[in-house]
Amino acid sequence: MAKQVKSKQRVAEYGEVFTNEREVKAMCDLVAQECDRIDSRFLEPACGNGNFLAEILTRKLATVKKLYKSNSYDYDRYSVLAVSSVYGIDIMQDNTEECRKRLYGIWNKEYKSVCKKQCNDDTRKSVEYILGKNILCGNALTLMCVDENQEDTAVPIVFPEWSLVQYTKLKRRDFRLDVMLKVGEKPNNQKLLFDSDDDISQYLSQNPVTGEYMAEPMCEYPPINYRRIWENG
Repeated sequence: MAKQVKSKQRVAEYGEVFTNEREVKAMCDLVAQECDRIDSRFLEPACGNGNFLAEILTRKLATVKKLYKSNSYDYDRYSVLAVSSVYGIDIMQDNTEECRKRLYGIWNKEYKSVCKKQCNDDTRKSVEYILGKNILCGNALTLMCVDENQEDTAVPIVFPEWSLVQYTKLKRRDFRLDVMLKVGEKPNNQKLLFDSDDDISQYLSQNPVTGEYMAEPMCEYPPINYRRIWENG
């Protein structure tokens, strides 16, 4: 069983206590249908070193294996899509690095088991690249990135949305997390602020029917083969 505490100091300063495996599995069981969906997106705002994300990714990959184990190319492609659907934030840099490595290890173990000699190094690069964008060191309360000294920066947390298009290509659109959290709300007369003087209204539009906010991407990338997604830089 993995330790739930790294140090008393971290507990005192950051309230860091990792969720026990038994509780992780029980909570994932409550949303088992979504955990089993390959493209269902999950965000863990205090991911630690990845207890919840590891369980979710394991379940997603089990679905990929069940559906596509007889075709290594299909498994290759949909296993990347599964990885692209999990997101995490943690205030501790070492946790985010451990989480990325842990998720990559889970994926790579299954990848080698299913695809064997058909494994592709470019696919591995794509998975590493995606995890580098999806698992971030940040503060989920201020919605800002955090530097190596666990201090907030002036950089908002930005996550990419990955969508499989044209069978073999991934479409990437980058969204600010603070903007995403406004989706579904209705405008008022107050300036849209999140602990900064940064006006986020430029990244919001209104639904013409309901009047509710809709998020607009900060940046869009042209679709690219999923094995070459790391070339986006």
